Amino acid sequence: MSTTTAVAPLTTQEAEALVGAARSAAEEAGVAVAVSVVDAGGHLLAFRRDDRAVLIAGETSTRKAFTALQLDAPTADLVDAVQPGGLFHTLPTALDRPLLFIAGGIPLHRDGRLIGAIGVGGGAPEQDHGFAAAAAASLV
Repeated sequence: MSTTTAVAPLTTQEAEALVGAARSAAEEAGVAVAVSVVDAGGHLLAFRRDDRAVLIAGETSTRKAFTALQLDAPTADLVDAVQPGGLFHTLPTALDRPLLFIAGGIPLHRDGRLIGAIGVGGGAPEQDHGFAAAAAASLV
């Protein structure tokens, strides 16, 4: 009989702190963003779109978080895989829920287990990735 150690799920309080950390990083860079945090089941735990962020940033941040969660990988690492000839070329259109292969989504882990993901939209892809990574690094 094998036993597994339970890992605490991502809490709403942690999700809100992640949103705050990503927004702080974006504010320092002068970029208006939207930030989404999903739990291990892909359910939205926290969301915030800055007043000046482009409207589509809300949707892109959520899709980036969902994509990072589903593939347990930063979306920045997956961009080449969906290009023609890439390993996941048909994946963006294969599922009911749309995935988004643009940098800005980061999976979140605790004790080596996937507990959720964060997505940031509104800046350049490299900026969004940096803001998400800064927030993910703040998760205790």
